Amino acid sequence: MPYCRDREDEPFETVLAAARAGEAWALERLYASLAPAVAGFLRVQRAAEPDDLTSEVFVGVLRNLGSFRGDEANFRSWVFTIAYRRLSDERRAAGRRPLVQSLDDTPDPVDPGDVQADVERLLATDRVRELCGTLPPAQRDVLLLRLVGRLTIDEIAPLLGRSRGAVKALQRRGLARVTRRLEREGVPL
Repeated sequence: MPYCRDREDEPFETVLAAARAGEAWALERLYASLAPAVAGFLRVQRAAEPDDLTSEVFVGVLRNLGSFRGDEANFRSWVFTIAYRRLSDERRAAGRRPLVQSLDDTPDPVDPGDVQADVERLLATDRVRELCGTLPPAQRDVLLLRLVGRLTIDEIAPLLGRSRGAVKALQRRGLARVTRRLEREGVPL
């Protein structure tokens, strides 16, 4: 059954049950609700191929959908846990193989629709990457999982293998570092 606008207000439990039954509209809704945030998280984390990795994340989600238990917040946390683990796997694999430069360094084609909006979005993404690049990896991971993934401290702690207090400290230090950086640049907070 194709995606229908009248299904946009379906409660999460109904969407999840339909997705488990293989209903295309429900699978599309789960993907559409989280894929942009997952891809954004992976881009800021400098994944080599964030769109491919996002696809891998959702293949894992679909493969294991039957074993998921919980509500919508738990589902979001579960998806970002898969994304973080796939990113970690990619980083480990990259450390074991030499870097190969692509022969095709041509930029993606630009949709002439709204060039100004595209440029503003790219500048904002570059700014976020730049700010995240100033953070130690553990602080960056915590902040991105909190802000982009909207995971709680209690969800992040086991994912990163750290205590709740350590995650809170990483978050506090990361936010303080970003704040100091922005203040030095004269950005009003």
